[in-house]
Amino acid sequence: MGMTENLLSTSQWITTLLLFLVILVRAVRSIDWQAFRKDSALQHSFFGAAVVLGFVWQLRAGISPGLAIHIFGITALTLMLGWALAVLSGLLALVITVITGREPLLMFAANGLVTVMAPALVSHWIMLWERRRDFRNFFAYIFFCGFFGAGISVAAAGTVMCLMLWTSGVYTFDELVHEYLRYLPLFMIPEGFVNGTLVTGLMVFHPDRLTTLDQRRYR
Repeated sequence: MGMTENLLSTSQWITTLLLFLVILVRAVRSIDWQAFRKDSALQHSFFGAAVVLGFVWQLRAGISPGLAIHIFGITALTLMLGWALAVLSGLLALVITVITGREPLLMFAANGLVTVMAPALVSHWIMLWERRRDFRNFFAYIFFCGFFGAGISVAAAGTVMCLMLWTSGVYTFDELVHEYLRYLPLFMIPEGFVNGTLVTGLMVFHPDRLTTLDQRRYR
């Protein structure tokens, strides 16, 4: 989302860093690294997605610091790789933005939490909800996990970012509503379309690339 050094207080920066590290450790520990090393297709998806997102995230819009707008793509990544690998792949993409100067290194944890971890976890929870509902039509996976999941995940990420900026005192609540929150529903539409379309294409042509898809459930 474009957090810069002067947007968070020291206590917020420390809290964000600790939360970032907790989620990162949980992600690393939950990955089956032996299976990952043996699956070349999964490796290609992992590193390829990181490179693509790293360059897509160079394209953004926004006037005020910290309130940048861009396509996340994390929902499709989560459905392809699972939430843990999606977090690591997204963080690799964020490293690219740091190298190119689009994001400051000091705010890596804050940007990683907002741009990568929050949408990945929300997308994962929506996917688990879809599984528990035990829908038998594959359109449920496409719409709930792909289109709907992407829209909700970007809304959650935007809300987290606004809460961080509001509690830091950089922006008042009215300023956040005027400059960002009232436009958030409009951001959800392209995010849902891009991710949903990508998930649909993968489901039709390469369903094996969607590691969260259980094809036996759908008739």
